[in-house]
Amino acid sequence: MIAFFWPGITLLALTYLFGAYALADGIFGLWAAIVSEGGDTASRWWLAIGGVVSILAAAAAFFWPGMTALVLLIFIATWAIIIGALQLYAAFQLSKVIVNEWWLVLSGVISIAFGILLFAQPGTGALALIWTIAGYAVFFGCLMVILAFRLRKHKQA
Repeated sequence: MIAFFWPGITLLALTYLFGAYALADGIFGLWAAIVSEGGDTASRWWLAIGGVVSILAAAAAFFWPGMTALVLLIFIATWAIIIGALQLYAAFQLSKVIVNEWWLVLSGVISIAFGILLFAQPGTGALALIWTIAGYAVFFGCLMVILAFRLRKHKQA
């Protein structure tokens, strides 16, 4: 209801929420790259690159909160495509260690499709994007939880 009555505040809140999400994603990505033990360095690089991309997206959202809906849409679309591509790369790397890494492939494909959809239909505007982002975040989060349980079986003692 707030979105209907105060669209400006909703857009600002969307910008800050996206920034907070991207910042947390970036921090955890960098943390995972730093504390990862063993393995090849290439598999840690994709975590670090994803972390840096997410932190840069967060910085843009925090430093320019008054940006237009189209610019925010471009930031989010670009971020989703880059993160999706990195997830596909990670799935390829994980395929050497585990089987059925398709959860990560699926999340990468969905991220890329989400970014492409945002680029293809920019006229929907940032307020219409709120529900799309919410649905994407919930579905993406569920996929990551499923992947986490899957990877937990491969935890080294």
